[in-house]
Amino acid sequence: MSQWNLNGKKALITGGTKGIGLAIANEFLKLGAEIFVVARDKDLLTKRISEWNKKGHIANGIAKDLSVAEDRKELIKEVKKQWDNLDILINNVGTNIRKKTIDFTTEEYEKVLNTNIISTFELCRIFHPMLKNSESASIVNLSSVAGLTHLRTGSPYGMSKAAMDQLTRNLAVEWAEENIRVNSIAPWYIDTPLVETLMKDKEYYKAVIDRTPMKRIGKPEEVAALAAFLCMNKASYITGQTIAVDGGFTIYGF
Repeated sequence: MSQWNLNGKKALITGGTKGIGLAIANEFLKLGAEIFVVARDKDLLTKRISEWNKKGHIANGIAKDLSVAEDRKELIKEVKKQWDNLDILINNVGTNIRKKTIDFTTEEYEKVLNTNIISTFELCRIFHPMLKNSESASIVNLSSVAGLTHLRTGSPYGMSKAAMDQLTRNLAVEWAEENIRVNSIAPWYIDTPLVETLMKDKEYYKAVIDRTPMKRIGKPEEVAALAAFLCMNKASYITGQTIAVDGGFTIYGF
């Protein structure tokens, strides 16, 4: 069991103060990693970092909006002040606007795409030199089953997640010789603040459970466990994969 750890790994986690991102941050810290968290809510970020540091963990962060190019530039400056190399990049930040395709304004769908896929693409590029400096780097992109099949999430969201899965495959091949592995995780409904409101709709909740063989929604910790494994040396031959954490949803036929 001593080999199942992230001891000494330096991990950048986007959207790491709530939901799945928070679960990943907690899991990584328990496994011995140092983390740098990016989130938009400065007060919540400050609170989380204080809590982690009080427990003896090494955690830092910065409040930035990663859909904004200037904020991404500020992020890499701050990370470079902390570390010379980066072992792990978790692209978790995301947003959604639920509408029918013809009802979207240009500004609305651009916001979804800029937050979900453009930020992921740009962070992979700007942190590439630091990832190369690691002996064994890992990128994990938080995708969605919405990128694998139709959901009622709106087409821009599905587009962005499908693009993330394809980016995962492209980078896995391009960067394999540089010892950078790239994988994506595609969750179904997970018990997070973003999903809480939807699940209060009893009819919608029943529809979700009826399509899920395991008859429940997932837990953030169940996604975090996979993210941690994919970043361990134990997963050293796994790259270019999109793994669904979905209770069987995506394989449930007739």
